[in-house]
Amino acid sequence: MTEQLTTETAAQPETDEPTAPVTASSATEAAETQVSEPTASATEAAETAPAGSAVPRRPRRVLWAVARWTAAVVVCGGVGAGTAAGITALDRNDVPGLATESDGRWDYPQLRLPALPADRPRPFTAGNDGEIHHADVRELLLPAPAGATPDPKLTGGFVSTDAYLALYGKESRGELKRHLADSTLRHVAARGWTTPDGTRTSIHLLRFSSVAYAGAFKDEALEADGIYGPKALPDGVAGAVLESFADDVSVPDTSLYAYHEKKPHGPEQTRWAYVQAGDTLALITQTRRGEALAVPFQQTVTLQNQLLG
Repeated sequence: MTEQLTTETAAQPETDEPTAPVTASSATEAAETQVSEPTASATEAAETAPAGSAVPRRPRRVLWAVARWTAAVVVCGGVGAGTAAGITALDRNDVPGLATESDGRWDYPQLRLPALPADRPRPFTAGNDGEIHHADVRELLLPAPAGATPDPKLTGGFVSTDAYLALYGKESRGELKRHLADSTLRHVAARGWTTPDGTRTSIHLLRFSSVAYAGAFKDEALEADGIYGPKALPDGVAGAVLESFADDVSVPDTSLYAYHEKKPHGPEQTRWAYVQAGDTLALITQTRRGEALAVPFQQTVTLQNQLLG
């Protein structure tokens, strides 16, 4: 599900055109034509045969038997080819006995970049020195995967600064709020959901007036790339471990920092990540009872990164 991003129209995969099935009537007609029409060599032999000598003829019952067997073979071949074409067109999981177990990824819908206002450049193009996302920041939020239950408080709209700050421990909220007051924060958009396995996901996008303010908040207030880990931790988290998968996610002009809660932890574990893309900073969090799973977390972070990049 990780490589799902398109701009305006999704590319359609090329598929082989299935061979038209051979019907019983057409197969029978072909067999009858083959049997009833004599060949040129047979005709010449009949004409050159001596007078009074009759050319031996095959019994009519033999000819009809050949016709029936020829039709049966053609029909069976057509049915077999049609069945093979049908199975080839099916998804592997739809074919009995060929289903593959899930590797833990979620089923996200096809992703599309939102349309830009007229004459507005994308964030990392010439003439956009502030690396500003001119698209509606709410349309840059990753949609929920199939089967997830939406969070009624995080529906993809704007949320308050205090709602964002509530994600952090009380000891960090005051300082973060002062940084945001000085950073020309424009909007905070958020979406959240819960999957059937109990994983709670939230994504918050903070849009600043330029890349400089977004970078300053990430580096100075959050210290996302600090040697000893991020300065501000999610509420209830005592320690952070840097995740190495961030080095393998290559989205030009963006930076990614990912962590998971250090053991021992409470009854739940939290994973979270920051993505900076120009004027926008994303916070992605996942919390699950027992252990927050790595695969859906990495998938979610990567897809959100792609949408911003």
